[in-house]
Amino acid sequence: MGSTNSTLLKIPNVEVLMQETGFSPAHIIRLHDRFKALDKEGRGHLWSFSVTKIINKQPLCLEVINNYVNLRKETVDFHTFVKILAHFRPVDKDRPKEPNSPELINSRSNKLKFAFQLYDQDKDGKISRDELLKVLRAMLGMQVTEEQLESIADRTIQEADLDRDDAISFEEFRKSLEKVNIDHKMSIRFLR
Repeated sequence: MGSTNSTLLKIPNVEVLMQETGFSPAHIIRLHDRFKALDKEGRGHLWSFSVTKIINKQPLCLEVINNYVNLRKETVDFHTFVKILAHFRPVDKDRPKEPNSPELINSRSNKLKFAFQLYDQDKDGKISRDELLKVLRAMLGMQVTEEQLESIADRTIQEADLDRDDAISFEEFRKSLEKVNIDHKMSIRFLR
């Protein structure tokens, strides 16, 4: 127990980090150990591509990193590392919610916001056809033809675009995914 506390004490603002992410002290320590193992030079930050080694099971993992890290900044500190991974933490349905505590990063609504931001690359609050095509290309690559990608994008916009402005707002995105198990789709069990 002593080494657990001493490790936690070395992490600045660890209580806030645990509250924001929902990670337990044991999870934070495991992530800290993994972070240190990836940070071979001991600089206190990782190159963003190092983080992809942990979440590389996701087709958009580089987009995920770039979404969270300023594109001009190629490094990720420990707090950013933990917050990125928290989006992919399964929801702990047995964990009681603390009164007046902020919504966890891995809540359904925050996962939806995070996913929406991956598509809304120009950050205008709408997913355009071009943005959707760019993400579909990243996800599906050479598995389908360009014509098939365009057909998928057109059909998606047609089905989700309730106000007929040729784009998908966050509310339309949320409604289109009401029946999708986002927790299952956006969870990785990386803390074994």
